[in-house]
Amino acid sequence: METLRILHTNDLHSHFEHFPKIGRYLKQAQADKSVDQILTFDAGDFMDRSHPLTDATFGQANIDLMNSFHYDAITIGNNEGISNSHEVVERLFDRAKFPVILANLREEDESMPHWCVQDKLLITKKGTRIALVGLTAAYPLSYKPNHWHVKMLKETMDQVLPRLAGKYDVLILLTHIGLNMDRFLARHYPQINLIIGGHSHNLLKHGEQVNGVWLTQTGKWGNYVGNIHVELDDHHHVQKIVPCVESTSLMKAEKADEKVIQGYEQRGQEILEKEKVADLPAKFADNRQAAIQVSLDAIANFAGTDLAMLSSGLFLAPFKKGILTKYDLQKCLPHSMHVVRSTLRGSDLWRLVMEIEKNRHYLEHFHLQGMSFRGKIFGQMYYRGIKFDPVSRIVYVNGQEIDPQTDYQIAVLDHYVLVPFFPTLAIVGDNKFLFPQFLREVIGNYLAQEYPINRK
Repeated sequence: METLRILHTNDLHSHFEHFPKIGRYLKQAQADKSVDQILTFDAGDFMDRSHPLTDATFGQANIDLMNSFHYDAITIGNNEGISNSHEVVERLFDRAKFPVILANLREEDESMPHWCVQDKLLITKKGTRIALVGLTAAYPLSYKPNHWHVKMLKETMDQVLPRLAGKYDVLILLTHIGLNMDRFLARHYPQINLIIGGHSHNLLKHGEQVNGVWLTQTGKWGNYVGNIHVELDDHHHVQKIVPCVESTSLMKAEKADEKVIQGYEQRGQEILEKEKVADLPAKFADNRQAAIQVSLDAIANFAGTDLAMLSSGLFLAPFKKGILTKYDLQKCLPHSMHVVRSTLRGSDLWRLVMEIEKNRHYLEHFHLQGMSFRGKIFGQMYYRGIKFDPVSRIVYVNGQEIDPQTDYQIAVLDHYVLVPFFPTLAIVGDNKFLFPQFLREVIGNYLAQEYPINRK
């Protein structure tokens, strides 16, 4: 008989406030002598550019901390693969002391990225062969403009599993695809023993079994750590899988923790404050509307459009008079979102405006539950180049009544394409996701041009 203890995390999202406790828990658990072997995995979104230290170091601080957690393997989430430029991802794992398992991402020429492998075979001390396969969320609209080729899940599994057949005793998937897609894999590939998942932020305190396959997920932000007990017979066959989670809030805190956590924030702040962006005039002093208006100009300029729209809830703080640093921008707009150039027929643009106006009062105070990394509330929608007459229901574009048959281009955000409030954008919009700059980088570059430092 053989016993394994599998520790796992997912969707840490740079919530460094939990890292001291998690680090101590993993170190103690990894020294457990009551089982034959301990394995430690992460299922993606370990980083989030909304934290100053992650942003300032392009995720390298996260890699250093993950090294201290002694992972045996990880996969990546959309926050690693999409929220970073292609160049940043290529260098992200240079210092990693763990393998990255990822079967469904390729370079544009469909070659394997140098920083990952599609699967890996682990041999335990007692000779059990464990096959690991990694999968990340397949978002072609976002990966393609970032110069990656992402493969669909079924296509990937149908290629990988036949190649692994007969080479393993236990099959474990590290996935960042969400619980529904984990269930899909369990229903269609019963040879899987265990899926350690992430992305949808589900908390499965005691796992979930689908078609004989165990699914696990620990919620989000490091609030819980996964702890799975596995028993195998002398022929290396799985006899029992018992998932559970450990609450980080119940883990013992130490006096130095708060200082360490504050140090992460301070270190990121110090790096970002050294990078000055623009010298803003007095009209920006604590004026949120001024920040929104110049940001509309910025995304329109970036997308090459006359029209643009932005919601006020994205702006967590106004800009300020005087020197604006990258830290100021990061605190105002921490979200790792991208500009989208959407082409719409005039009749469809009219419908989009109607969707916005219909939902305006509802969205003004709508709490972004589950999407809080894009602000706390949705807020008011602001337009550039668009006016709406609520009495006549006429939409004006650059002062002229909209032509139902003319094509128009408008700068929006990937957020607006993905949320359910504006179906017109997702259903009929010809949407081009613009990479690699984030929203705050687009705005920062525009402000640097319009209000350069040391201008005369």
